[in-house]
Amino acid sequence: MENFKLSQNTTFYALGLSYKKADALIRGKFSLDAKAQSDLLAQAKTEGIESLIVISTCNRTEIYGWASHPYELIKLLCGHSKGSVEEFQQTGYIYKNKDAVDHFFRVGTGLDSQILGDFEIISQIKTAFNSSRSQGLANTFLDRLAGAVIQASKKVKTDTGISSGAASVSFSAVRYIIENLPDVGSKKIVLLGTGSIGRNTCENLVKHTKNGHITLINRTKTKAQALAGKLHVTVKDYSELQDELQQCDVLVVATGADHPTVCSRLLSLKKPLLILDLSIPRNVDPDVQQIPGVTLIHMDYLSQIKDETLEKRKQHIPAAEAIIEDTKLEFNAWMQARKYAPALHALKAKLHDIAASEMAFQKKKSINFDQAQADEISSRIINKITSHFASHFKSGHCEADQTIRLIEEVFKTGRHEPAEGLSILKEQYRINLS
Repeated sequence: MENFKLSQNTTFYALGLSYKKADALIRGKFSLDAKAQSDLLAQAKTEGIESLIVISTCNRTEIYGWASHPYELIKLLCGHSKGSVEEFQQTGYIYKNKDAVDHFFRVGTGLDSQILGDFEIISQIKTAFNSSRSQGLANTFLDRLAGAVIQASKKVKTDTGISSGAASVSFSAVRYIIENLPDVGSKKIVLLGTGSIGRNTCENLVKHTKNGHITLINRTKTKAQALAGKLHVTVKDYSELQDELQQCDVLVVATGADHPTVCSRLLSLKKPLLILDLSIPRNVDPDVQQIPGVTLIHMDYLSQIKDETLEKRKQHIPAAEAIIEDTKLEFNAWMQARKYAPALHALKAKLHDIAASEMAFQKKKSINFDQAQADEISSRIINKITSHFASHFKSGHCEADQTIRLIEEVFKTGRHEPAEGLSILKEQYRINLS
C-alpha cells in the first residue's frame, strides 16, 4: 500500500491541524462551515483533483485527497478559511499513502480525538464523505477507505470499552455542570446553538440532570423547535437571548458563528453564571471573565480533566488497535487486488486480440471453420490463463510490481501503451457511487 496511485502523478495525502499543536484560536481560523466545505469541494473539482474529503470539527480540520503535491490541498484549505500558509506550516501536519490511511483509521475510531474514544467524530466523517460523493469527488478508493474506517469504528465501539463514560465533548460538558453546580436539577440552563454538539449536549442535559428548566435558543428558531419537540424543553426567540442570559445559571454555547455571539455587553448579572463554550471558533468573548461571578470554561479545558473513566478507556487501546489492524489487512488485500486488476484487464484484452488474429488466419485456411466453437475454446483458455495470474497475485508469494512489469514487457501492455493504460486506470477508479 506504500505507493498506490490513481496515476503516475498523484499521491494520497492527509493533511490538516488539530488540538495537538493548534490552540483554539488557530483551529478557529482554519475551521470550515458547511458553505466553506462545499465551496472547497467545488473548487477542487474544477482544478481536476480526483477525490477529496473535508472534515472540520471542534478539534481538527483535515483534508484527505489525491494531489500531485500537498500544496494543492493546503492552498484549498487556506483559500476557504481564515488561516494562512505560514500558520499551517507552524501547526499543521502532512501524511501520505500508508501513513495517511493509518491516520484516518485512528481519527475515525476516536484514538486520535481530544477526548479519547470520542464517538461523535464518525458521524462527522459520514457527513463529510456524503458531501464529497454528492459533488463527484468520492472515487472507489475513498469509498472503500471510508467504509473500512466506519466498519472499524463500529467494531471498536461495540467490542471495546474505549467509548465508555465521558467520551464526547457534549457529555464532558454535562458532567462538568453536574460536578460543579450544586442542585443542578433546579438551575436554569440556556443552550445556544442546535448543531451536532448542541443537540448532543441538550440530549445529555435532559437525560443526566433531570432538569426541567432548559431553554433552547437558535438563530433559526424552527431548528430549535424541532429538537425541543423531541426532548420537551423550552424554546425562545434569538431576540430574547439577552433577557434569558440575565436569568440563567448556566449558559452552554455551541454555535457555529465565525465571531463571538456572547460578550460582556450582553451580560448585566445579578447572580453567578457558568458559561461553557463548546464552539470552534470560540463564540464567547474572553472579556466576559471581567464580570464578577462569571466562570468561563472552554472545551479545551474540559478535555484536560482526568477522571477514572478515562483511565479505564486507556486500557482498551490495545484491543482497539488490534481491530484497526484487522480491518486494514482487509483493506490492503483489496488495494493489492486493485493494483493488479488493470494489468489483468490489459492482459485479457491482449490475449483476445491474439486469439482473434489467429482465428481470422485459420478461417481463411479452413472451409469448415466453426467460429462459435473456436470462440468458446479461446475464451476458456484466456480465462484460465488470466485466472492463473490472478491466483499468483493473490497468493502473496510474488512481487506484484515485478510480475506486472513482466506482463507489460512480454505482452506489450501498460507502459508500452500509456494512453490505453491510463484509460484502464480511470475506468477502475471512476465508478458511479450513487
